[in-house]
Amino acid sequence: MTTPTVETATPAMLGDRWLDITDPDVYRAGVPHGTFERLRREDPVSWWEERDGGRGYWAITRYRDIVDLNRDFKTFTSRQGIRLEEMDEEQLAARKTMMEMDPPEHTRLRRLVQGGFTRRMVASYEAAIRDLATELLDDVLPRGRFDFTVDVARQLPLRMLGRLLGAPQEDYDWLVAHGDAMIGNSDPEFTEHVVDQSDTEKFRLMPFRSPSGIELFEYAQRLADARRAGPTGDVVSQMLAPTMDGEPLTDLEFNNFFTLMVAAGNDTTRYSMAAGLLALLDHPDQLQLLQERPELMPSAVEEMLRWSSVTMHFRRTATRDVEVHGRTIRAGDKIVLWWISGDFDDAQFPDPFRFDITREPNEHLAFGRGGPHRCIGEWLARLEIRVTMEQLLPRLGTVRVAGPVERLRSNFISGIKHLPVEVTLR
Repeated sequence: MTTPTVETATPAMLGDRWLDITDPDVYRAGVPHGTFERLRREDPVSWWEERDGGRGYWAITRYRDIVDLNRDFKTFTSRQGIRLEEMDEEQLAARKTMMEMDPPEHTRLRRLVQGGFTRRMVASYEAAIRDLATELLDDVLPRGRFDFTVDVARQLPLRMLGRLLGAPQEDYDWLVAHGDAMIGNSDPEFTEHVVDQSDTEKFRLMPFRSPSGIELFEYAQRLADARRAGPTGDVVSQMLAPTMDGEPLTDLEFNNFFTLMVAAGNDTTRYSMAAGLLALLDHPDQLQLLQERPELMPSAVEEMLRWSSVTMHFRRTATRDVEVHGRTIRAGDKIVLWWISGDFDDAQFPDPFRFDITREPNEHLAFGRGGPHRCIGEWLARLEIRVTMEQLLPRLGTVRVAGPVERLRSNFISGIKHLPVEVTLR
């Protein structure tokens, strides 16, 4: 069973070609691939008004343009924010993480923790991750029916993240719930303070305009005090070490850095894992192939990452007037790089709407490409997905979707928040 190419794709596959890609409600039904495909073909640098009174933005939807503009951080800066939200100078100063920085400032913070996330260092975590995956699956598989996102895909990254941060195990769920409230700040399942449906002005100086930021800041300071009294070599201890200029992070810098780790360190891997399993279930020939040829798992993981493209976009801001595809982008204009569109660009990926676990090459955008902001946790995410699938698939006799698949209400994160499945074991 193969999925048709763009030219022959059914309306059910691509969806409406005229949807508002800014509207978070649109994504509850899935990614509006039909609209993105039309934009890539007809209007690759398109202007979009914003429903919430924002000043509008340019949507960049072709793969090559996304990579080229992302690389040119001097023209397209991250310093004015990485999401669509408008922030004044006070908010930018209060909420700044390394994501809202360009080199050399970005490099200063990145070097603090990158040693714990190199490919070689991450490889040393494999035995621990395999043990965690086995423990989780031993618990859920005998039930026969379970929510894969909640019971597996959420649990493994949060437990590994907790270990890396040196947080007590009893705090893991609390940390991730607060991370969910921030990343999922437009979904009422995860927060009572939905950003486009309630007044969040009093939280304007908190990450993601979320009250969870207040509690995470307080938690971060308690953890920092403990590590200053007795460093342990975990990621928090690394974050508190002097930077390359010899100065330690300020309390605000540390709090924002810690909060970023909690928010980003679980959600993207969780949703990539869930989307990967659903893709296999939707393409049973690929599931069968992977079960018969487990040596294909590394390339299968790359295709899962391309297919899911969980972080759908990042915003940049033009620092000077520049022309792209005949459109004049003015200094100060918002630019939105739609990774999710680039990963289905047929100029880069032949037959992009075919889920193919043997796809080579597969230089997807799931972790960013070009420029300084490539995801620092990419090797850990790959390892967690690979090990979980390696532990899961050989044990399955049958597996099917056993209820409604529910997606995150968000134009920023593409997330399957509930994936009920029914399994039998071999």
